[in-house]
Amino acid sequence: MLKAKIPTYGEGLTNSKLWYATPAAQYVDGLPIGTGRLAAMVIGGIARERIALNHEWLWRGNHRKRDVPNRAKYLPEVRQLLLEEQWERAAQLANDAWGGHGGASGLPRRIDPYSPAGDLYIEIGSTTFSQYRRELDLDQAQVDVGFNLTSGGRVERQTIAHLTEDKILTRISMPSKRLPTSIWLDRILDPECRLRFKATPQGVTMEGRFESGLRFRVQAAVKCDGEITVDRGRLLVRNASEIIIAVNIGVAVRGRTLDSECGPLSAPEGTWEELLASHRKEHKRHFGGLNLELPLPVPDMPTDMRIAALRNGAADPALPLLYFNYGRYLLCAACANGEQPANLQGKWNEDPWPPWDSDLHQDINLQMCYWPAEAAGLQAYTNALFTHIETFIPHGKRAAKRLYGCRGVYFPLQTDPWGRATPEAYGWAVWIGAALWLAQHMWYHWEYGCDLEFLRQRAYPFFKEVAAFYEDYLFKGPDGRLLIAPSQSPENCFVAEEPPAPQREPMVSLDDLPRIENKKGWIPASICINSAMDVSLAHDALRFAIEASRALDIDTDKRATWMALKERLPELQIGPDGRLLEWDRPFKESEPGHRHTSHLYALHPGDQITPETPELWAAARKSLDYRLAHFGGHTGWSRAWTACYFARFGEGDKAMDHMTALITDFATDALLDLHPPAIFQIDGNFGGTAAILEMLLQSYHSELHLLPALPSCWPEGRISGLRARGGFTVDLEWSAGKLQKAHITASRTGQCFLRDVSPTWKITDPSGTQLPTTAPRPGTLTFNTHAGTTYTITP
Repeated sequence: MLKAKIPTYGEGLTNSKLWYATPAAQYVDGLPIGTGRLAAMVIGGIARERIALNHEWLWRGNHRKRDVPNRAKYLPEVRQLLLEEQWERAAQLANDAWGGHGGASGLPRRIDPYSPAGDLYIEIGSTTFSQYRRELDLDQAQVDVGFNLTSGGRVERQTIAHLTEDKILTRISMPSKRLPTSIWLDRILDPECRLRFKATPQGVTMEGRFESGLRFRVQAAVKCDGEITVDRGRLLVRNASEIIIAVNIGVAVRGRTLDSECGPLSAPEGTWEELLASHRKEHKRHFGGLNLELPLPVPDMPTDMRIAALRNGAADPALPLLYFNYGRYLLCAACANGEQPANLQGKWNEDPWPPWDSDLHQDINLQMCYWPAEAAGLQAYTNALFTHIETFIPHGKRAAKRLYGCRGVYFPLQTDPWGRATPEAYGWAVWIGAALWLAQHMWYHWEYGCDLEFLRQRAYPFFKEVAAFYEDYLFKGPDGRLLIAPSQSPENCFVAEEPPAPQREPMVSLDDLPRIENKKGWIPASICINSAMDVSLAHDALRFAIEASRALDIDTDKRATWMALKERLPELQIGPDGRLLEWDRPFKESEPGHRHTSHLYALHPGDQITPETPELWAAARKSLDYRLAHFGGHTGWSRAWTACYFARFGEGDKAMDHMTALITDFATDALLDLHPPAIFQIDGNFGGTAAILEMLLQSYHSELHLLPALPSCWPEGRISGLRARGGFTVDLEWSAGKLQKAHITASRTGQCFLRDVSPTWKITDPSGTQLPTTAPRPGTLTFNTHAGTTYTITP
């Protein structure tokens, strides 16, 4: 039986804290903080503390000028092979032409790894202690580490990523018996990085230079009320009751100098209390717009023990709430002052050569990081994602033309921040959907915020580029239908019989195409015609351009072209067993439980499959059940995506089951998401956060569905600060599993559309006057809204 207390509304602080009774045993159990530009992982050591440091621009820089070859001439031959059902030959030729390096090629891929900046070490030398506690307060964005010394007194360390100073700050407070403290910087052994160290009584500095010539600097300024001396490259502090360390990092990229970014080697002005106050005020501005309160029993035990108890079958419905708050916090810490979007590990990495280079995966992982942003009131953080998109447009246009002979843009499946749209994953990289999937987030930003200036200046220009690519890439098949080929369903593979190969000469000479030895002996992601995902993406590419041009009242001729193309797009297919087909025909999957469920994009995060398309709705559900029956959802991000699907289906308990599995099977002791076997990968944290948002409010097609998938383990609660498409802010209260009251604030004058409601629901304005409503279809209500007005909905 778990020992627990039941908080009342406004209390429940345990659901905003991760805390532990021991130091972290490994990096992934540490506690992350960040400003977006800088990131740090606090390990919580006793005699020696390690704070691992990162800078968002610290990628090795070896491949900043890579380019794409001319390969467009091979497109007709690959398409002909696909029409002839010569799947293996088509896949081999396609990957030789457009697969690039890396992946199954055995060639080193040309993506730079995201690299650690170094480590700050703080050593007090005492190892005997008691009453240890390590915690991360999500509401304060602060890590505290404290312990009693057996010799008397308590050591406290507080570490913050100060959002206005944009530095990592640590304060050490000593007992009356003040301990000598050593402070230094270091970095993991890396043969490709030369280091140079300097120490003065003002602080310590470490400068690094990669073989590419890219330079960086880490500096830690120290101030205290004691004495500071330099001892063999380290600072030795004596007789201090308080030590403050200020870390800054500079990277010499994009015209920056190390001096300009790092500034002087000095700690910020003001007392620690003043620094804390300004930090908390700024963090609240970033983090405090949404509040989910659940009066649930909260076990009185460290977070790692709560996770262990949940794994052993104990009930803890409050733990997913902590996971939800943590996901929001992590997006703040990864993006607040950042110029770069969150990568595979957010901004936290200790490894010079991390798995998948901790890169920017653009076939689910990068997108999932931003799924919760709009609805959770964290929409400002999408700016880094949009800047990433805009950085890639120039080379993306070159890549589209040279690789496929198309106008518009091509974005690769995997990349780094240098804006080079080169395919770098042989066996997986022959896929043209990344640009559109990223464009979906610009569409979200428009749907939620209704900002015409954003649509005009940033989103619509990109929608036009994406639509232009599809205008050229779509082609007529033998029967006159529009086809998409080569096409892929990231990252799955099928098994198919092939007819005898026709006796013909290739449509183009293949002699000058380098033949790449396939180290796997097979292509891990099959090439086909009209995968379900590519069909859905093409539909969205044209829809976004059409609707944006209509909202802006421009480009009527282009709109007519896009509308005509959209009408001729291939349709999603349902197989003989009732499943939504992943490819254009019922191929046998080589891995029926594959982690990717790309064919269900139109269900989530897309919105083409809804209850209003009942046949596709049922087929998607059957496909999902089949995938799970074969042990799908076996990575953290894949499990989070599954929870999102069940929330979209309106099945809150199933969604919560998968949220629970996300925590028990795919989380570290610090609740960081894991990819098997035990690789930190942050996307699942954000996907899980998005799933909970989907349980509480859905607004696809700008139709608000209140509590669409409320799990039975959350029978009572309230949430404020949710955002909905159409420019609405929503507050909800529920009891006994039923909505009691909702407040909807309109940001613009128009209409609000509610779905799955009763005709007896009352809508009142601030004066208490009941508003007239209409019901466009059974189970819906609409009412007129005025900008800035809050309306109350009472079932």
